Amino acid sequence: MSDMNTSTFITLEEMEAATDALLETAKKVGADTWQQRAKNQTPHCKFGEEGICCRICTMGPCRITPKAPRGICGCDRDGIVARNYLRFTAGGAATHSDHGRNITHVLYLSKEGGDYQVKDPEKLIRIAKEWDVETEGRDIYDIAHEVAEIGLMEYGKPFGTQRFLKRAPEVRQKVWHDAGIEPRAIDREVSQSMHMTHMGCSSLPEALVRQSLRAGMSDGWGGSMMGTEMSDVLFGTPKPVDTNANLGVMEKDMVNIIVHGHDPSLSEMVVFYSQDPEMVALAKEMGAKGINVAGVCCTANEVAMRHGIPMAGNFLQQENVVLTGACEAIVVDVQCIFPALGPLSKCFHTKFITTSPIAQMPDSDYLEFNEATAGANARKIVETAVRNFKNRKPELVNIPNLKTNATVGYSVEAIKKCLDGVTNSHVDEVGTTKPLIDCIKSGVLRGAVALVGCNNPRVRHDYSHIELMKKMIANDIICIVSGCSAQAAAKAGLLSKEAKNLCGEGLKRVCELVDIPPILHMGSCVDISRMMILASDIAKDWNVDICDVPVIGCAPEYMSEKAVSIGNYVVATGIDTFLGIDPYTKGGPQVVKLLQGDIKDWVGANFTVELDMEKMGDMMIERIEEKRKALNI
Repeated sequence: MSDMNTSTFITLEEMEAATDALLETAKKVGADTWQQRAKNQTPHCKFGEEGICCRICTMGPCRITPKAPRGICGCDRDGIVARNYLRFTAGGAATHSDHGRNITHVLYLSKEGGDYQVKDPEKLIRIAKEWDVETEGRDIYDIAHEVAEIGLMEYGKPFGTQRFLKRAPEVRQKVWHDAGIEPRAIDREVSQSMHMTHMGCSSLPEALVRQSLRAGMSDGWGGSMMGTEMSDVLFGTPKPVDTNANLGVMEKDMVNIIVHGHDPSLSEMVVFYSQDPEMVALAKEMGAKGINVAGVCCTANEVAMRHGIPMAGNFLQQENVVLTGACEAIVVDVQCIFPALGPLSKCFHTKFITTSPIAQMPDSDYLEFNEATAGANARKIVETAVRNFKNRKPELVNIPNLKTNATVGYSVEAIKKCLDGVTNSHVDEVGTTKPLIDCIKSGVLRGAVALVGCNNPRVRHDYSHIELMKKMIANDIICIVSGCSAQAAAKAGLLSKEAKNLCGEGLKRVCELVDIPPILHMGSCVDISRMMILASDIAKDWNVDICDVPVIGCAPEYMSEKAVSIGNYVVATGIDTFLGIDPYTKGGPQVVKLLQGDIKDWVGANFTVELDMEKMGDMMIERIEEKRKALNI
């Protein structure tokens, strides 16, 4: 490991100074970066920002102006905005759900002694029983294959609704039924969304927003939950593990392999073969001390929470790992990958290795990763990176002296175990969230906030995530985090147990008693489904609906279609959600009224859009206190 010292906390200013130094390297080698490209793109198109341009047929494109209040077909501003919003949601639901489909297919291919094996048979059996699959006396792989086949059928079954909906409280299931937003087959909701938004179909905002919630639900309570659960079965359900974060996890004297993307079926194999004695010996033959794997984006969360692999950074730091000059290979699968990594890598010795037919990019070395030949593929990727070490240019190496400690891997199962092990002495209550509920009822904890989502160049990188987390924990509100938000916390040192010193007295006491950080890392973006299960379990243990619990969601810097899908299913689950970026809806006043107001009548929650983070923090605390008052606690 590196002899670089770790810091308890790292400020945003320190991180920005390190980035500025790396940007100087970019200038030196003639590479462009997202900072310059973002500057070149401003000012942004106002029609696009308001969501009032339409190009779903070739009569236009149409845009709404005082002179032209309707498109050529006669669709008004609210119809156009709502159609665009639904298409955005459908794109995100398709993406996350396809991830889940791939993982479920990998489970179907698992076998004893194969590249992929069942690592958590107990969880597999729990899911099997939930789905009425016979388990007694059967081989674990026979069970796995049947569960996987049933899971795959959730994508295209002709009748019924998603199986995972039964995990929610009955009162919430009724809300979904009465609102007409129970997701049926996952692919059907995506397909219907595209059909509804075809020229000459729906232009009624209420219908389009309702389908947006339904499509989002097909993601959160369908595809994403499938991805989370099947990943746990295959690779192990996360437990608390210590790791490091920030760019200082790059090792000057080692082969650095960066895994980036979202699908753990690739990164798990790369991690495994990076520890192969033959590969380590080859690295030493090439002049390195060994092999260091680190992660970027959601793949970083996946391998960190299962293996303690360090996290180099989140979405807007993916170029920075190449700019250190010490990256032998950046290996990617799908989603959130900058095509800019191709030309940027050519300015250095770095190999930019793409592996998925879904995410092929120019200027990359394409090595298709196939589940059937996963071991051989991963070994070749690792060997390519190792042999590239000798091509490193020492004069370009600049690894920022930034590294923090982090404790990650708080799955729902891990959280319950922490609670049970410390405060729950009643055997019949083992595995419940009642100790957490008792803390909230007593006022020791005021509530919880799920901070999630991407980074966005429209705002200061990581600022909103970090400052909102600090404000929440200072006010005795525990945070659960995932995705790039989790990595923002990790880079700043907020996932360390020392962060209890930034808390109010109540939360600090809980952290000391349970031995947890005040901000709990729950995984990657698909693992927001874990948050839905946790919220459901709390509601069931409390005997209330999810919308009654003093829990809220927040995505202060989101940028992707996936994030819009997530927002829809979080709100549909009954969790008020705060956004720091406008979702391209402000051009449709009826749509704004629905999303930020009226849907509360449908599902018990809605969106709040607030661009001022100080105001947003105050509003979030106020909303939690309103929920406490309604519960008379």
